[in-house]
Amino acid sequence: MQGRWAVKATVLQRIYRRSTGVATITLVVAVLSSSVASAQDRAAAQRAFEAGQYQQVVDAAGTGPDPSVLFLGALSAQKLNATDRANAFFDQLVKRPANDAWHSVGQSAKQLLAGDDEGALNSANQAVAADAGLSEASYALGLVLFKRQDWAGAAAAFDRASTLQPTFAHAQYYAGLSHYRANRPDLMAARFGRFLKLAPDAPERAEVQQIMRTIRGK
Repeated sequence: MQGRWAVKATVLQRIYRRSTGVATITLVVAVLSSSVASAQDRAAAQRAFEAGQYQQVVDAAGTGPDPSVLFLGALSAQKLNATDRANAFFDQLVKRPANDAWHSVGQSAKQLLAGDDEGALNSANQAVAADAGLSEASYALGLVLFKRQDWAGAAAAFDRASTLQPTFAHAQYYAGLSHYRANRPDLMAARFGRFLKLAPDAPERAEVQQIMRTIRGK
């Protein structure tokens, strides 16, 4: 990823050197460098989350405003039963503009935590409508549908999140669980197989392997 951004920075420098001053070039490079740093932060948080290093993700979420890291920090706080901390991270997402998909993602997560499943569903649908390309929006929708035991709907939402972000291991995990409960062991096996490859150190690994052994034994 760094190499790609470095090439873009070099090209932009060549373009802008002919028509603008050094200050503009410096600004462009700074923006690109910031984008690289954000992407690296997101990747590091995702790896830690997938490995069950939840406190590390919570700590990372507390140092910056990146919405993806905040989202993972909130999910990690929930894993640690730190509901107040999770809500605090979701609150930061809700503070974003109302037309920002992340605003609705945070709102849906807060409503789901509070037991307002209907409100959570509406907010999650708003998030998807605001940005259909945001994998976390589909993931948030999947979490609501999963809690409502709409297994087919949840599977479709998690599959969409996986398509949008192929490295999103836990979207594969929940897709597998949803397909399993929707009585589609063939699709479950495919999703679980990808999950195990993406997150070899995940705390859910033993659970997934046990389910797959059970299905194969039938």
